[in-house]
Amino acid sequence: MTASAPGFVPLAEQQHLVLDHVSWDFYERVLDEVGNRPIRVTFDNGSMEIMPPLAEHEQPSRAIGALLRMMAVERDIPMSSFGSTTFRREDRQKGLEPDDCFYIANEARARGMKDFDPAVHPPPDLAIEIDITSRSVPREPVYAALGVPELWRYDRRSLQVLRLGAGGKYEHTDTSATFPFLPMREFAQFVRRMEFEEQTSVLRSFREWVRTLPT
Repeated sequence: MTASAPGFVPLAEQQHLVLDHVSWDFYERVLDEVGNRPIRVTFDNGSMEIMPPLAEHEQPSRAIGALLRMMAVERDIPMSSFGSTTFRREDRQKGLEPDDCFYIANEARARGMKDFDPAVHPPPDLAIEIDITSRSVPREPVYAALGVPELWRYDRRSLQVLRLGAGGKYEHTDTSATFPFLPMREFAQFVRRMEFEEQTSVLRSFREWVRTLPT
């Protein structure tokens, strides 16, 4: 199926679409049609999945982002968020939009970035994946092929930290290489509180907690 084929459904009307054996050119045409609309498109070697953003994804993603931004301010850590920017590499036939992503160690190199160019820009230092709904195209191999060194997966029960190993696969770890001082279990508790409590109060509590962490 192509974008001009009879019966093509405009992407704004799609709820969840999976296509197999599609070309990179078709993937890029879909991205052009999506434009700035909040639609996630995952591509992996000819398999493509199109999903709209869901509230159950957006809320925890925004909660994690708010906490990380406050922590960066309190700890004087340079950081830039690029949200759900499209990251893709034609040479590896992979592309996706994270639920959120951050440049920390490479923050200076990402300043002013309008569109990700793998020949110019490094991948994000940290990507956030809200793992609540089942996906037909696994995203972890896509992140790995893009070279994202650290991935956090949150499923409302736990926050998993994965680091990209030398073999090109993610390995579970108890600590974050990006924020080595951060106790991840306690941080996950603040994420859950942000979902179910008044957020300004939670952020104040989080700020006081961050100030007690070792340097």
